[in-house]
Amino acid sequence: MKAHNSMYIGGEWRPAAGPGTIAVVNPATEQVIAEVPAGTAEDVDAAVRAARAAFPGWAATAPAERAARLTALRDAMAARKDEIAETVTAELGSPLRLSKAVHASVPVAVAGSYAELAASYAFEERIGNSTVLMEPVGVVGAITPWNYPLHQIVAKVAPALAAGCTVVVKPAEDTPLTAQLFAEAVHEAGLPAGVVNVVTGTGAVAGQALAAHEDVDLVSFTGSTAVGRLIGATAGAAIKRVALELGGKSANVILPSADLAKAVKAGVANVMTNSGQTCSAWTRMLVHTDRYDEAVEAAAAAVASYRAGDPHDELCRVGPVVNATQHARVRGHIDKGVAEGARLVTGGVEPPYDTGYFIAPTVFADVTPEMSIAQEEIFGPVLSILRYEDEDDALRIANGTVYGLAGAVWAGDDSEAAAFARRMDTGQVDINGGRFNPLAPFGGYKQSGVGRELGAHGLAEYLQTKSLQF
Repeated sequence: MKAHNSMYIGGEWRPAAGPGTIAVVNPATEQVIAEVPAGTAEDVDAAVRAARAAFPGWAATAPAERAARLTALRDAMAARKDEIAETVTAELGSPLRLSKAVHASVPVAVAGSYAELAASYAFEERIGNSTVLMEPVGVVGAITPWNYPLHQIVAKVAPALAAGCTVVVKPAEDTPLTAQLFAEAVHEAGLPAGVVNVVTGTGAVAGQALAAHEDVDLVSFTGSTAVGRLIGATAGAAIKRVALELGGKSANVILPSADLAKAVKAGVANVMTNSGQTCSAWTRMLVHTDRYDEAVEAAAAAVASYRAGDPHDELCRVGPVVNATQHARVRGHIDKGVAEGARLVTGGVEPPYDTGYFIAPTVFADVTPEMSIAQEEIFGPVLSILRYEDEDDALRIANGTVYGLAGAVWAGDDSEAAAFARRMDTGQVDINGGRFNPLAPFGGYKQSGVGRELGAHGLAEYLQTKSLQF
């Protein structure tokens, strides 16, 4: 796609208020592929005012019509799937086949699910002598990350639109081209002017201005826990609602009765997908001491099939991480793991290529729960394998971080795995390789955030309740 040198505000592409730009870098080649405007507080204010002006009309639009517009948005994105996939690969570095299968496809499914929910959701119910109304919160500020650039936008914008809210999106500065493609799809779908607005810019300037804007009623943010704290504090000072989907350090618990080979293979795939840049990745594999050596050997064998390289190569399974800062951060975590005594089984800090922000798929063994690599979110293709003595020990290790976003449990049957999963302090657990469900709520316990995305629970985040007493 050709990058826009303007902002999508009020249903049109408008010149930015200032001259600043952001360079978009292809992480596989380290070459600048485009520039987009670096939005200022003035741009954010214009977008919020457009959203505020559009809110009464959109809120009053019948749910069936909102559903029809969401269906049109879904179809507009589906028609652009190839262009979306190529764009994600160019600015994120995701292998093209992953971009097609996940980055360009999941948002279409999520948008479709909210089109159906908008048409069927009970926005009004009778309770005794009261009529209870579920009404849109108002103007939503959506601040989205780079790791799943289109999905994260759609997971916020689609439920907000279904609820009757209007939105200002501030996408991550690493992946603004995907956000501009989304704005084009919004325009093609015929959404009224101002209902969805997109302002590119940095988090420190445009993101902060959006979170602090007095006419934004709810801030929905996905990103690091550190930034989530700042946004939560800013919103809290203004008595403003927030939805925060933050970091994770998820445990993949393999119980003694599990099919070890299957569990290890799936666990490695989960961590290596998207170059490990998934907040819900199962980066800690917990294995009973009796089967520990077998699991380490199986993980090393599985990782050997994950080839890093040109994201357009059909054989590529691991692309680069998103930028130089992330590259240095992940390598720092690997160095710390070695320094703290973990055993490097495969991978390490030596890059597989001279050009591009590549990290070799890495596996650590002999990891103990207190080590940094077992506690801190790495956000790269790095797996830590820990041993446990019994189920209580496994549960202690699984719950022993400040995070609680996701996880997995493997056992000889689903009931055994589910019994363990019920004791985990985390928001979502896959049972014996359970499949992704776009209607199931996603979100965290503890410092992994507040609120939920996807399905009816995600829609509820954008509604407020009014009771009429008769």
